[in-house]
Amino acid sequence: MQTMSGVIIRRAQPADMEFLLHLLRSLFSIEKDFTFNPVRQRAGLAMMLVGDRAILLVAEKETRVIGMCCGQLMVSTAEGGLSLLVEDVVVDRPWRNKGVGTALLTALQDWATKNNVLRLQLLADRSNTAALKFYHTLKWRKTELICLYKR
Repeated sequence: MQTMSGVIIRRAQPADMEFLLHLLRSLFSIEKDFTFNPVRQRAGLAMMLVGDRAILLVAEKETRVIGMCCGQLMVSTAEGGLSLLVEDVVVDRPWRNKGVGTALLTALQDWATKNNVLRLQLLADRSNTAALKFYHTLKWRKTELICLYKR
């Protein structure tokens, strides 16, 4: 999918791994709940590259990955069908506020529609005001839920 100024949105490939890790390092530097660990993140990305229950998209400009987003299919009892958990959305700093993130999420939503997904959902760091403003602009709504986790 061609977008603004020659930016292409496409499925990620194994050859993109180093760029993807660079983007995750950037993302995890602002998220308080996660620590960048290239071994773990490489393993997670590799799992998302295979199978049909997840999608990993990249934004590419002149053969360089400048953004990524990914999602995983889940069954939602509330919806009575599939939902898509959006796992990571990140755009390289020089490319922010240029429509790349919007293009990535639009492509992700198109994939979700083709896969009969009824709802998209994501978690965002409550202190990442730029991301929260971005999602609000795209009509994402807050819930009354909180996220809990256990290892």
